[in-house]
Amino acid sequence: MEPAILGIIGGSGVYEMEVLQDRTELHVTTPFGDPSDAIVVGTLAGLRVAFLPRHGRGHRILPAEVNSRANIYALKSLGVEYVVSISACGSMREDYAPRDIVIPDQLFDRTQCRPNTFFGNGLVAHISFDQPYCPVLGGLVYEAVKKTGATVHRGATFLVIEGPQFSTKGESRIYRQWGVDLIGMTALPEAKLAREAEMCYAAMAHVTDYDVWHETAEPVTLAMLIENLQANAAVTKQAVMHLAPLVAKESGRNCKCASALSAAIITQRDRIPTTVKRDLGLLVGKYLK
Repeated sequence: MEPAILGIIGGSGVYEMEVLQDRTELHVTTPFGDPSDAIVVGTLAGLRVAFLPRHGRGHRILPAEVNSRANIYALKSLGVEYVVSISACGSMREDYAPRDIVIPDQLFDRTQCRPNTFFGNGLVAHISFDQPYCPVLGGLVYEAVKKTGATVHRGATFLVIEGPQFSTKGESRIYRQWGVDLIGMTALPEAKLAREAEMCYAAMAHVTDYDVWHETAEPVTLAMLIENLQANAAVTKQAVMHLAPLVAKESGRNCKCASALSAAIITQRDRIPTTVKRDLGLLVGKYLK
């Protein structure tokens, strides 16, 4: 099967990608369990694209319940090199308004109980994560969104909370003091796992609300979130249509993502358990020869 070079992970409100042509639905199994749903593979601008709804079709999976290891591993097994996360988020800035789109470049982790690495069980690796989002892919996503005519910003720190509850006013005020720009529940551990899998990862973050810090805006509610997500759904799909040819024009990957594990594995090779070598062969096989 021809590899799917571009992977799209759909967030809240984005459960289908109807723009894909020549569609095939795949049920992928991984050493980490099943992904959130079947993966739909199709073609855009001559590029094979894989689409996976993060919360499952029908939105059945809590943010903390998402099996991100299975999701990323499954996309990697299909040949995906570029992963774009579609995410809903709250804005911590006056100038990032609801229905704006932001391409973040930094992350702040406030999650508590999510498996956030492929490694362990006898294999230790420490990746560099100073730039959690791929700057090259982020630039392509920014250009793709610009082509839709939507209001888009580039560069932001995305704070990720455990959820599923929204913030208290006290938390929201403190997060603002920390200098973060966006708040959401799903960018991690996805970004960490994508880097461990040596995949380029970027986000198309859709602002749905002002969290609860804003003195004049209404506090965030599910109804508000859904209304703004639905308004931006068409923009998301248009942006993906613009993104595919931009990715197709890339001649190789010249970023650090593609070799993230080259100096990360510290375990003595003959000490790595056979079962771990088998399960992680897709990720580390080339470094264990």
